[in-house]
Amino acid sequence: MPSSVMPTSRQGDGHASPAAVSAVGLRKSYGDKTVLDGIDLRIPSGTVFALLGPNGAGKTTTVRILSTLISADGGQAQVAGHDVATSPDGVRAAIGVTGQFSAVDGLITGEENMLLMADLHHLSKREGRRVAAELLERFDLTDAAKKPASTYSGGMKRRLDIAMTLVGDPRVIFLDEPTTGLDPRARHNTWGIIRELVTGGVTVFLTTQYLEEADELADRIAVLNDGRIAAQGTADELKRLIPGGHVRLRFTEPAAYQSAADALREATRDDEALSLRMPSDGSQRELRSLLDWLDAAGVEADELTMHTPDLDDVFFALTGSGVPGRNNQANQANQPKETVR
Repeated sequence: MPSSVMPTSRQGDGHASPAAVSAVGLRKSYGDKTVLDGIDLRIPSGTVFALLGPNGAGKTTTVRILSTLISADGGQAQVAGHDVATSPDGVRAAIGVTGQFSAVDGLITGEENMLLMADLHHLSKREGRRVAAELLERFDLTDAAKKPASTYSGGMKRRLDIAMTLVGDPRVIFLDEPTTGLDPRARHNTWGIIRELVTGGVTVFLTTQYLEEADELADRIAVLNDGRIAAQGTADELKRLIPGGHVRLRFTEPAAYQSAADALREATRDDEALSLRMPSDGSQRELRSLLDWLDAAGVEADELTMHTPDLDDVFFALTGSGVPGRNNQANQANQPKETVR
């Protein structure tokens, strides 16, 4: 199995779009514990990039380096055209960062939180009020603007947190596990906000523990394990790395099932469910070939369903987190034990 997939950007003009974030050989250690062991990243502008990995894999450390909160021990990185080591002020002026724990001050109102952020960005009082009002309206917080943020629901606090991040009109936003602790409705609302940001030209660097979230939002995904990038690509490309795709043929008549099982000797049988399982990579060409073969063999199933690996399968295989026998090469990786995020 290849260790990584590096497709070109999904831009339709045939030219690679400029990178909003790039890193080459990024390294970070704490004492004798290596957290990042030479990772490479390239994130095109105006896209969503998701970084996945087990707890302690180095996701938050990566965000902290790229947002200039800590320094790398080795390698190079650029964000919005600025080197994180030699031009940290340029990076900070171009980015917004929202952590997994809200930066909202619950003792003051939502509006006051926004105005405080405007002051930190050195906006004039008039400009700060204008920007705060626009963002509060954009995130459907106008009615709650005068209320203490401590009275907000989890979803409202997250919307306020992201709105505060946008006060400085950043080109790149780092969202470190932004929907942790939110209920499904609030999580889906946050997804909508992220999509709107990207539509407006913002680049989003997302770390998440929800594989569905990465599948739903990300143009590209990287899986970080043991301080290294185990694989990266689109969600579909990553799913194709993992074996286990198959076509399931189900029958209602035992005689028809037995006849098909005799004809398809390489199929895996499930006599109780009267179903057969044929390996398949899920491609249209392979499915068409299988259907032609079934017709020629006179096999007629009552139900045919396609099953392909999902991101859960990818994650488990690449991080060695279980699924015995699913992928021996991927499962050789030891599960990380570091406590540094």
